[in-house]
This record gives sequence, C-alpha cells and structure tokens, in this order.
Amino acid sequence: MDKNTVIGLVLIFGLFIGFSIWNAPSAEEKAALQNKQDSIVLAQKEEIRINDSIAKIENNNIKDSLKIDSNTTVASNPQSQNGSFSNAAINTESFTTVENKYTKFTFSNLGGRLSSVELKGIKTYDSKPLLLFNADSNYFGVSFFSNSLLIESQRLYFDISTSYDNKSEPKNNFVVKDKDSLIVHCRLYPNGADSLQDTSKYIEFAYTIYSENYMTKLSLNIVNMRNIIQDNTTSMELTWKSKLQRLEKSYKNEHENTTIYYKDSEDVANIPETKSEKKNFTTGLKWVSFKQHFFSSTLIATDLFESGEIETKETPNSDKFLMEMRANLVIPITSLDKSEFDMTWYFGPNKYSVLRSYNLDLERQIPLGWSFAPMAWINRFAVIPVFNWLENYGWNYGIIILILTILLKIVLLPIAYKTYLSSAKMRLLKPEIEEISKRYPKTEDAMKKQQATMALQKKAGVNPMAGCIPMLLQLPILLALFRFFPAAFELRQQSFLWADDLSAYDSIYNLPFDVPFYGDHVSLFTILMTAATLLYTKLNNDMMNTGAQNMKAMKIMMYVMPVMFLGIFNNYAAGLSYYYFLVNVITFLQMFIFRYVVNEDKLHKQIEANKLKPVKKSSWAKRLEDMQKVQQQNTKRK
Repeated sequence: MDKNTVIGLVLIFGLFIGFSIWNAPSAEEKAALQNKQDSIVLAQKEEIRINDSIAKIENNNIKDSLKIDSNTTVASNPQSQNGSFSNAAINTESFTTVENKYTKFTFSNLGGRLSSVELKGIKTYDSKPLLLFNADSNYFGVSFFSNSLLIESQRLYFDISTSYDNKSEPKNNFVVKDKDSLIVHCRLYPNGADSLQDTSKYIEFAYTIYSENYMTKLSLNIVNMRNIIQDNTTSMELTWKSKLQRLEKSYKNEHENTTIYYKDSEDVANIPETKSEKKNFTTGLKWVSFKQHFFSSTLIATDLFESGEIETKETPNSDKFLMEMRANLVIPITSLDKSEFDMTWYFGPNKYSVLRSYNLDLERQIPLGWSFAPMAWINRFAVIPVFNWLENYGWNYGIIILILTILLKIVLLPIAYKTYLSSAKMRLLKPEIEEISKRYPKTEDAMKKQQATMALQKKAGVNPMAGCIPMLLQLPILLALFRFFPAAFELRQQSFLWADDLSAYDSIYNLPFDVPFYGDHVSLFTILMTAATLLYTKLNNDMMNTGAQNMKAMKIMMYVMPVMFLGIFNNYAAGLSYYYFLVNVITFLQMFIFRYVVNEDKLHKQIEANKLKPVKKSSWAKRLEDMQKVQQQNTKRK
C-alpha cells in the first residue's frame, strides 16, 4: 500500500468521523427522540395490557366489557415498573360513596377515579339501576414519565380523604344536602426516604360534589413534583375510554343516537352516529361528551384542552353494548412545583332545560333540527316551552301530547282554512279546466292549454299556488315535531294506554321472527296512524275528484307512502306515531267543519262574478303570450 493510498484512506475516515459528529443530534433532539420512543413503548404496553385484560375477562366469562383488572396493577417488580411510585403499586382496593340529590358517586382508591356513577330514581329499560359510569367498562387516568419510566395513574393506588367546611371526614359514605358541597381528595404520593410516602409532594384528583347539581368539579393538581416527574414535562395526557351499555328499550334507536359530541373553540360538532371514526385536534377543545340517546357523560375544561384525539368503534355481535369510545386529551402543565387544571363532569339526562341552563351549548347534543334553522327555532321557542308549561299541571304525557296537538292545530287553523278554500275553488273550476283540455288534446298545444288554464284561473280569482304555500308553511312544524318527540327525555318510560314507554315503540304483539323493513313486533299506534293517513288520503282525493291521467301516478304514490311509513315508524317512538294519529283525526274534524262553513254555491257565484270583472294581464301571462306567438311563427315556417 503506497503513501497516497494511506493518506486517502485517512482523509476518507476523517471526513466520515467529522460528518458523523456534525450530524449528531443535539441534546434537545435526543430528548425529543427519547420521548417519541417512550410514547411508542406506552402505546405498546397499553395495547398489551388491554388485550390481556380482555382475554382474562373472556376466559372467565365474567364481564363482557373492557375491564381493567386490579390484579394487573401489581407488577412483579414494583420498583422497576413504577420507580418513585412503587409503594403506590401495591394495596387493596377500597371505595368511598357520595350522594347528592340526583347522583350516587363511588370513588375507588385504585386510580383515584370515579368507579361508578348512578343516576338516582332512574332505571334502565329492564328496571336495573342506571349507571352512566362503570369501572367494569371504563378507563380514566393520566400518564406521564418519571425517571424515564412510564407512569399510569389508573394502575396505582391513591390516598382518599374528604373535606367539608375545611374539616376532614373519616367516613366512607356521605350524603351532600342543604345546598352544601363536599370535596373528595384523591392523592398519589411518591416514595420518600426509606421508601415511605412523601406527603408534601403529590398528584391529586379533587372532586367537588354539589348537593343539587348534575355538574361535578374535577381539578388536576400537581404539587412539588419537580425531580419526580420528568423535568421537561409541559403537559399530561388524560385518557378516557368507555364501552357504553344499553339503557333503553329500543336498541336500534339508542344505537342510532349514540356518538361522541365535542365543542372546539368555535362550534359544536360530532362524529356521525353508528360510524367508527377517529378525529385529531391540534387546537383547543372545550368539552367532549360520550352521548347516548337520553343521557350523556361530558368532560368540560374550564379553559381549553390543548389538543386531543377522539374515536368511536362499533361493538359487533352484542345487544348489551352500544359503542366503544375513546378520548385522549392533552392537559397543559404550567409548573411541576404547583399547577392546577380545572374541569367539570356532567353526568345526567339530555333534557333541553337542564343542558341549556349551563350555557355551554350542551343542548346542541339533542337532535332538534339544528341544521335547519326554522325547525330548531320552532322546537326551542314554541314546542318545548308549551310542552314544559303543560307538564306543570301533572297530567299524563299522553294527555299532554293531545293538548299540544290541539293547540298546534288551532294555531294552524287559518292556514288549514286557506288550503281548504283553495282546494274548493279548484274543485269548482275543474269542469271548465277539463273542457280546456278537450279543446287542446294535442301535445304541441300544451302551451295553449296552459295559457288558457291560467287565464281562466286569473279571471276567476283563483290562485293555484294558494293551496301549496300553506302546506309549505306547515312543513317546518311537522318536521320539528318529528325531531322533538323521539328526543324528548320527558317521554322516557312514560306510559299511556297500552304503550309502556312513549319514547320507544309500543308493541301489542311480538313476532317470532323479524320481518324485513318492518321489525319483530306490531306497533298499534303506528297501525292507527297509517290507517288514519290512508283514510284522509281517500277523503281528500274524493273531494278533489281528480280523474286526470297525469294525476293517477300521484294518487297511487299518495297511497303507497303511508304503507312505507308503516315500516319506518314501527320502530320509532310511540309518542311520535300517536301525535301523527291525532293530527289526522283532528284534520278530519276540520274538513267536516269547513264543509259546513264554506257555502260552495255562494263561492261559485263569487267565482262567476269575478269572471265578469276586467282582468289586467300580469307580466307572466304576457311572457307566455309572447312565447306562444314565437312558437306559432316557428311552426308556420316549418
């Protein structure tokens, strides 16, 4: 090997060493890379832990849920797994219960979390206590790094104490009343000297329970945790998972109304119902809600969560669970010496007046037709206030729906009268319109026929659109009620006649099989509604006596539509079918009253008198004449 070769190899080696040193990551880049690797380890450990837990549950056939087994929190080597929190890894689970007017809370020292939330005085469809938050199907906790070890609060035991008027209470069962409040302190202490707890340093979940409120304050407090929590920590990830249990009689309806709602810094939105989807947020979130048909569990930030991710998943082959939901929320940590992040839990009904009272747009979770402003306005400012006013009299909800329907029909009476009057005038003009059709039987004379018909109507003082406009005005009201009744919490488990729950379907007979597009039961209110609609259609067609060929398809469709609705409404809320049945019955009565009130002979004389009056041509009629002249000229040229 000659001298030049040696020098070349040394230079190449030197360049390689220099390039490696120049491209070496900085201390900040190394820390970021380490955090990324730690996050990957966290995700892998979380997946392994959950899969192990699910496997254990399925093998023992104990709980068909995402159970976090307390045994999995005890590591074989606590010191190596939990470092500064090794003492908190081994303990016995204990519970503390706190009740207020509406709710019974159960707190567990394992994870310092809510183990269960029971709404008092409310039952599930099968008469069991209604639990919105259940340890067997929920995961809630924060995760962070301590001495390069991943620490999960859900897997550690907290010390629980309570304070009331700044006095510590040694009991485990409390009842908050008389407009008081009670704080449940759940503190996670690191090891001190000789592996003892250092009570001057802690992470705390502080829950404030009020006597008469569905809201519960939750504060995450970090105190003197420098050198315990990794020094470069500026945030913690809060993980909330839940497998929502079925609560209502109609699984289909509840499933179709279950999803995650959220509010960012601007507006309220949601993941589409019955859809598995994941959403990431790089901007702030105000609240996240695991929403079911009539109840919600909502976590609200006093300020904003920095960012987050939410996800919904289907739970196949199960009529016990509705959806699996997950929310990962990033909480800012201002200082490891002292930091506080305030939140609020809402556990309660999706009742408009209750949700509206908090001024957080929580009521937007109730499907009142928010995407169509007139529908939402009708529900918010007319239907709901009147419904709540009628509630105050303590009547059965079937009677309330009856009175509400009567009041609505009274309000719409002028519109209904205009519609009937227009149809009566058109019916009187029908023979003359048929004569015009006979005069212009050819297709090429369609413009002449239309012009002659419009001239007759104009001369007689009849507006063909007068019957359509009132119907269009009624449409938003019909749609608003279509939204209101299935979403009305007030109707939940309220019985009337043979219906045991006006918010679900009424069944007079359960079929031994499922009929496609219909279901496995027979709803009597739906049958009555369909029969009444068909009868109304027949009476209306008989009154109009429309025998024209071009109307036959429309008449057939008018009979087919109620039969189609029979299949759709069979699984809907009985209160909605009952309402539409009442609408048809009252409409019958109106029609018979109008027939006696409206003197058709007098109306016919008025039409004949209008024909004698001079008629000024409208711009529309003039344009039609001009079009006809142009058409005639073109025909002559051909």
